[in-house]
Amino acid sequence: MGFNCGIVGLPNVGKSTIFNAMTAAKAEASNYPFCTIEPNVGMVPLRDIRLKKLAELINPQKVLPTSVEFVDIAGLVKGASSGEGLGNQFLGHIRAVDTVAHIVRCFEDPDITHVSGTLDPLNDIEVISTELMLADLDSVSKRVKKYEKLAKGADKEAAKLLGFYKEVEACLEDGKAARTLSAETLEGVSDLNLITAKPVLYVANVGEDDLDATSKEAKLVAEAAHAEGAAFVSICGKVESEIAELDEEERLEFLADMGITEAGLDKLAHSAYSLLGLITYFTAGEKEVRAWTVRDGASAPEAAGVIHTDFEKGFIRAETIAYADFVACGSEAACKEKGLLRVEGKDYIVKDGDVMHFRFNV
Repeated sequence: MGFNCGIVGLPNVGKSTIFNAMTAAKAEASNYPFCTIEPNVGMVPLRDIRLKKLAELINPQKVLPTSVEFVDIAGLVKGASSGEGLGNQFLGHIRAVDTVAHIVRCFEDPDITHVSGTLDPLNDIEVISTELMLADLDSVSKRVKKYEKLAKGADKEAAKLLGFYKEVEACLEDGKAARTLSAETLEGVSDLNLITAKPVLYVANVGEDDLDATSKEAKLVAEAAHAEGAAFVSICGKVESEIAELDEEERLEFLADMGITEAGLDKLAHSAYSLLGLITYFTAGEKEVRAWTVRDGASAPEAAGVIHTDFEKGFIRAETIAYADFVACGSEAACKEKGLLRVEGKDYIVKDGDVMHFRFNV
């Protein structure tokens, strides 16, 4: 199981450059709007030091990380919600993702044209946010009209749903994202797949001289994210492109030379992962050490189902070792000897870092 994160923003803010660095997919990156028309999709391994440590202890034939799917969606412009700049097509792509990474340009470059002619992060955020809200408002207003007719009869369910739709409509008309509404309301309108109901991560794309994101522009994006209760990370797309060309050893040396402990793209992937409430468990054996993704709060059978649906259907038990215990003991056998291998049933809630074996019968 993975998840996907849509990369959005105005044209020429560095979306495709960042995407290329993530996936080495080499999506077209040109100095003009709409150079990306179809969404580019790439799977990005989620670097996890725990997976590396388990592999060092076991020395398996294969090591497989979990992954994050990133979707590079073409640049939106003012008027996208009404079809400007192929806007409707792009908005449709955004509806299909689980979370949104909003790239905001915070670097000066005379060779890369800014779509509005000047560097203004807050205005850029407002343009994109407004277009997404207008797109959602259009969808929900159509639904309100439909259910107003249905609710005139004795359809109690239609009347209940109408209440939800009107609540969302009022929220959007007030200039607020749907994610600010209650979980009950959002569940009531979940069939609309509202864009502004999705979790959002603001990404300040900074210049090479601002890797610590202390510029006025980067701080403005961070403050806007904080005010909205959204997540925030800063990265330098240009530097990340250079890092992406290196092998692992060179990459670590490059980061050390720059005084960076974690690459910006790794921060982005981990932030998006956390934003969606996802955790990682591991399976570990001589053939393979592998990381798997589940929602926080998933039961043992649900976690088993991520590997194969038969594992969930025929679930018997999960043999579980906490990651810290596995590393401290050095092996599964040593954990068994010390009584640290637990047998868990169907009601067990998986913990982040659990090392698990599933027993099942189909």
